[in-house]
Amino acid sequence: MKKIFLLLALPLWASGQTTDSKLAQKVAKIHAKAFTVDTHADVPINMMKDGFDVAVEHDFETDGSQIDFPRMKKGGMDAMFFAVYLGQGQRTPEATAEAKQKALAIFDKIHEAVRLNPDVAGLATSPQDGYRLQKEGKRAVFIGMENGWPVGHDLANLKQYYDLGLRYITLSHSANNDICDSSMDPDGPEYNGLSTLGEQLVQEMNRLGIMVDISHVSDSTFYDVIKLTKAPVIASHSSCRALCAHPRNMTDHMIRTLAKNGGVIQINFVPSFIKAQPQEQEVSMRALRLKLRQTDLSEEDKKALNEEMKAIRAKNAANLPTVSDAVDHIEHVIKLVGVNHVGIGMDLDGGGQVAGCRDVSEIGSITEELVRRGYSAQAIEKIWGGNIMRVLGEVEKIAAKKTRE
Repeated sequence: MKKIFLLLALPLWASGQTTDSKLAQKVAKIHAKAFTVDTHADVPINMMKDGFDVAVEHDFETDGSQIDFPRMKKGGMDAMFFAVYLGQGQRTPEATAEAKQKALAIFDKIHEAVRLNPDVAGLATSPQDGYRLQKEGKRAVFIGMENGWPVGHDLANLKQYYDLGLRYITLSHSANNDICDSSMDPDGPEYNGLSTLGEQLVQEMNRLGIMVDISHVSDSTFYDVIKLTKAPVIASHSSCRALCAHPRNMTDHMIRTLAKNGGVIQINFVPSFIKAQPQEQEVSMRALRLKLRQTDLSEEDKKALNEEMKAIRAKNAANLPTVSDAVDHIEHVIKLVGVNHVGIGMDLDGGGQVAGCRDVSEIGSITEELVRRGYSAQAIEKIWGGNIMRVLGEVEKIAAKKTRE
């Protein structure tokens, strides 16, 4: 069980004021009971750097990192999907083969972190694993892949990744790949949706029990996936275009279509996906994040880049969305399609940050905001983890049925 007294001690970041003890106790009780899941965590980017230990508590102000096992425990975060992320590179056989080796190295690093910390964390591949680890007081580490590039043209790679614990694939990242069109490719669409390879990939993911993630893909790719899939799909880290007109966000029609499919949208906390940001700031922050993702940076370079990011944050502090702004996106989905189709995928260590939730230790502020808005414990449990675990369970069942057939 989570340490309720830790949550009672947490400041109420969303309001900036001390609440009465009755509300604090209610928030703490609900937060402690809920199985809290974040479906997109970019901490492996840091884990692949020399000297970073996910078992040691880091400081956001010092190094900009947002996730480690101690802060997960402190914030009451039960489970996170660690992302095997690779930005899209050249689409040649040689580059794709290299991408696979890099992806396997990230899998190895995630497995190593769990193996070295058996009293703290465990690898999870099913809802049952997650709930068991919660009861044991451990952090559940699920694995997702951001960008299907490392799959290449050999669908047998999917089984290899599945056996390593992979349970979702974000089909593309910020550029088109051999699978589908991206929402952000500067050259525009290449296939007007899924490629032939992409269609085969979705079918094989259904067969194996890997969730199809449509965050980052183009609108046409989303609709192609919906027509083809035999299982519910997810948006592991996307927000609502009606509230923030960014191509990475989902339209109301897409959200309604996703709900009819039985899927779930996990709200992203990247500032520019929550509310419009100054263009110069967004470009600068994206460029700095890409630089910080390099694994061969010196300590001096890291410090300089972090200082530059801190300066940009300070300059644009007034534009930073709040926890309340992020929960507006959760609430928008609920008003559209009900509480069964929304969750949380903050994109921490990948650009996600709102005022009141700078890192994983501060996620109690989200529960507090939901309680303040009158949501029941049952609804909050669905938002935090129940919905995504339901989808994962349904994807497993459909895969098992296909195996029997």
